[in-house]
Amino acid sequence: MRPSGSITALATPFDASGEVDLEAWRRFLELQLQAGTQALVVAGSTGEAAALLDAEYDALVRCAVEVVAGRVPVIAGTGLSNTSKTIELTRRAAGLGADAALVVTPPYVRPTQEGLLAHYRAVADDGALPVLLYNVPGRTGCDMLPETVAALAGHARIVGVKEARPEPERMEALVALRSRDFAVLSGDDPTACRAMQSGADGVVSVASNVVPRAFRRLCDLARAGEAGQASELDARLAPIVDFMGVEPNPVPVKALLQRQGIGHGLRRPLLPLSQQHQDTAGRIAAACHDIETACAQGAG
Repeated sequence: MRPSGSITALATPFDASGEVDLEAWRRFLELQLQAGTQALVVAGSTGEAAALLDAEYDALVRCAVEVVAGRVPVIAGTGLSNTSKTIELTRRAAGLGADAALVVTPPYVRPTQEGLLAHYRAVADDGALPVLLYNVPGRTGCDMLPETVAALAGHARIVGVKEARPEPERMEALVALRSRDFAVLSGDDPTACRAMQSGADGVVSVASNVVPRAFRRLCDLARAGEAGQASELDARLAPIVDFMGVEPNPVPVKALLQRQGIGHGLRRPLLPLSQQHQDTAGRIAAACHDIETACAQGAG
């Protein structure tokens, strides 16, 4: 299992009473598949994993595996602040049928680089699922350095890294580690096109929740070396991608998904999009519709 292309870090839809909306979840999964998304991340940070009860997590993964039915990989978020708990959750995800585990650097506890090596080797050695490393220091307080990734890249059960830092030199250092068995993915939508043009295998995207066709097109163009067309599409996507940062993820993307008929709101302490951004959200929603329509017609 070597993840690549356009991968969506799925938001979790709730109903008007705040419960997980499995009917909307099924529709959402099908829409992503129809749009060409090449792998799906369930219960990552965009999916509000920290707010899910165990039974809800299980239901989301189980349902995704059933709906997807092997058409693309289902990647479950299993990274926690403790190694034993991460192993336990990875085993649970494997039992539910997930194809791989997205394992974020342990949040809040701020391990050393040696601690990260010990953590990831233990999770991978357990063997429940192939492991996709995930570095997002802005959320976790922990930055996994390229030399640490290099020490892990040869492990038979570690299949790649999702890197959410934007610096070109960081991506350059990681792309040098690519192999037949180890993928390098951008986890930063604003710089994903540049990353793929420099050799990254794809992107794990937030914005592709609402513009999945456009992100599949962007990945295809960038990975095929069509620099001009890729850069042009990237520029068209920029206002949508920028909107994702006006408030903490996944607040903006869920405001757009609600306008698309997928889900209602978030779980505290996250609150719905502030009133000051509602007019912008309406304009961005219209832009999403336009770019998706163009891509569906082959004009994106």
